[in-house]
Amino acid sequence: MLVDSLFYYILLQIIFYEDRNFGGRSYECSSDCADMHSYFSRCNSIRVESGCWMVYERPNYMGYQYFLRRGEYPDYQRWMGFNDCIRSCRMIPHYQGSYRMRIYEREGFGGQMMEFMDDCASVYDRFRYHDIHSCNVMDGYWLFYEQPNYRGRQYFMRPGEYRRFSDWGGMNPRIGSFRRIMEPWKYPCTVFPRSSSTRTGTSGGAPIRCNSIRVESGCWMVYERPNYMGYQYFLRRGEYPDYQRWMGFNDCIRSCRMIPQLIDSFILLHGPSILVLHEYQGSYRMRIYEREGFGGQMMEFMDDCPNVYDRFRYNDIHSCNVMEGYWMFYEQPNYRGRQYFMRPGEYRRFSDWGGMNPRIGSFRRIMDFC
Repeated sequence: MLVDSLFYYILLQIIFYEDRNFGGRSYECSSDCADMHSYFSRCNSIRVESGCWMVYERPNYMGYQYFLRRGEYPDYQRWMGFNDCIRSCRMIPHYQGSYRMRIYEREGFGGQMMEFMDDCASVYDRFRYHDIHSCNVMDGYWLFYEQPNYRGRQYFMRPGEYRRFSDWGGMNPRIGSFRRIMEPWKYPCTVFPRSSSTRTGTSGGAPIRCNSIRVESGCWMVYERPNYMGYQYFLRRGEYPDYQRWMGFNDCIRSCRMIPQLIDSFILLHGPSILVLHEYQGSYRMRIYEREGFGGQMMEFMDDCPNVYDRFRYNDIHSCNVMEGYWMFYEQPNYRGRQYFMRPGEYRRFSDWGGMNPRIGSFRRIMDFC
């Protein structure tokens, strides 16, 4: 087919289930849907096969909003839902960027700072400190290692601000090395328990023990505990005949996820039609206002903001003009609480973005490819 020679294509898909643990009636969706009430009466679990999505409590992209990336959500508490009601969903456009990260001597982005665009085999040799207390990943996907030369406990770093080491799951600030995740992911990762059975998948359902792994293609993160918790290990294509080969502390692997691939463009095949999707590759710019209708104090932003009050000196945002890029509002500081997906456009009052009140504690750009 001619289209195959012109585009790299993938199918974006999200599946909604009426019951917990992916049971009951289901509905598969591969594009924006403004009203899903006719497809299911309740939603207690979701499986995101690919892409990043916003799901909404009410039709027409209203009510509580939840940001979902690729993975499984066996009950609505897993996506921080307030109830089992999902009535609309929307795909989030993709972004292609370079690699850029800033590390800091102290928490809250204080003290000595150094910016990196390449791998670092020894943090101390280049940074002159053994510890990293905060970090701002501006572009690309990175991997932190507790020891130099890419050894020891690992931490998967997505674009965003990490004000303290606990934000990336660290037990302490010691980071010995880090590097970019540059290889594309594709498909299977096979886990071998001591028995002869095998299992291939993307998350959950891991064997009781895991003593060897074969990565057929791509790059993966595997986790000691369910739901992407506990010790994290980065695996690239190859064979790992025992758990010491992936620097494991034990034979326990309970969840895994693929590392996203950066692509230039792709198409979505949906039924008999072909929809060309474009990644967002521009800049980010947004203005927030003290009062509705773009009145009162105004401040323009081009970067993430973990605490609105610290920079804007107001706890509330009553109106907003998103001029460039895609953003996420959070009701609480440090990217916590109720979320609001902000597309380019004018929002004359907080109800325009689905808010129940004007309280916004933090916001950040949606930058990573999902």
